[in-house]
Amino acid sequence: MKNVERKRPGPKPTGKGEQVVVRIQPDLMSALDKHVEATGAESRAAAIREVLVGYLRRKGLL
Repeated sequence: MKNVERKRPGPKPTGKGEQVVVRIQPDLMSALDKHVEATGAESRAAAIREVLVGYLRRKGLL
């Protein structure tokens, strides 16, 4: 029998980084889901990263 690599479920890993866990209230989650749908983001996490990067760049922090 051949060795077959099994694919991991879920989106591709984004690389090394520190995991941050945030509790989000239903109204904010609903807005986030609308943003994900409107922008075609790969996931909620990708959308949050995109928004955070945009904010930090506008503030001159990134």
